[in-house]
Amino acid sequence: MNIAARPRVRSMPPTLARLPPLTSLRAFVATARHLSFTRAADELHVTSAAIGQQIRLLEDYVGQTLFLRNRGQLELTDTGKTLMPGLTDAFDRVLDTMARLTTAGEAAPIRISVAPSFASKWLVPRLAALRRRAPDLEVLLDASVKLVDPSRDDTDCVIRYGFGAYPGLTVDKLFSEAVLPVCSPALAEQHGLSRGPHALLGVPLLHEDGPERDASCPDWPSWLRAHGVDLRLGEPGTRFNQSSLLLDAALAGQGVGLGKLRLVEADLAAGRLVSPFGAPQPVEFSYFFAAAPHKARLPHVALFRDWLLAEAAATRTANLPLRAPHLAAVSIPAMAAE
Repeated sequence: MNIAARPRVRSMPPTLARLPPLTSLRAFVATARHLSFTRAADELHVTSAAIGQQIRLLEDYVGQTLFLRNRGQLELTDTGKTLMPGLTDAFDRVLDTMARLTTAGEAAPIRISVAPSFASKWLVPRLAALRRRAPDLEVLLDASVKLVDPSRDDTDCVIRYGFGAYPGLTVDKLFSEAVLPVCSPALAEQHGLSRGPHALLGVPLLHEDGPERDASCPDWPSWLRAHGVDLRLGEPGTRFNQSSLLLDAALAGQGVGLGKLRLVEADLAAGRLVSPFGAPQPVEFSYFFAAAPHKARLPHVALFRDWLLAEAAATRTANLPLRAPHLAAVSIPAMAAE
């Protein structure tokens, strides 16, 4: 696509005195990261019109168009793609320097945003190990389903469940996920569930209606269909909007639920829950650590990230017993780490 060049208003090599306004450079970086004037305006706490004006000032300075609209979507031109890495790195270094300066001489707390179920079932039980490794690290845990942008607020890092597409952030995959039927050992024994899914007759089913929308994750109707079981077999059960609530209900002997393996691993290992039948079914979503690049380089965030990745590696290689001793004992292979 041919793009007409704008009249170049700067022909001399740039110097500190001749740089374009900082507000224009900042507007460009935010817009290039989000590919949206609206989201860039939200990040910088200005109007979309102000962002557009700053982008035009920068385009006049470089003499080239920086963004195009293609079917309603904002795209970087070749000039914009050339400009983005250097400016993004420069602003990351400025933010890194300022963050180090403001936390110099004090023990900076780490602010982590994480979904409630992952927090309660996986992260919190491991925090004692983190305290042993970093006894002076103060952890501020925000267990919420609210999606935050660590490049825009006080959050240092997030742990998210999804596909891992978080533009502008430093992202590490922790581990994959799978689901499998789980219940208390007493319930499995009472109803003879080791005989297979057809033994679900008269057993309440526990359902999760969480905020995540993973099309590959089976609900009970699709799981039963896949195993050739009458959809009318299960008794009416209870619906929950959090994975942890479903697991708590299963622990209380209130029914059989499709639990997320990585959230239920501690209860399986301790024998508090069992999987009476069926193999773990992998899903497309995974767990990810993410942080803004300048925050990922901060010592306390880097320390937490390294610890988290080590814990995740141990989780991936775990070989958990899924059945109670009086049931047919089987183990699962380690799931993919990539």
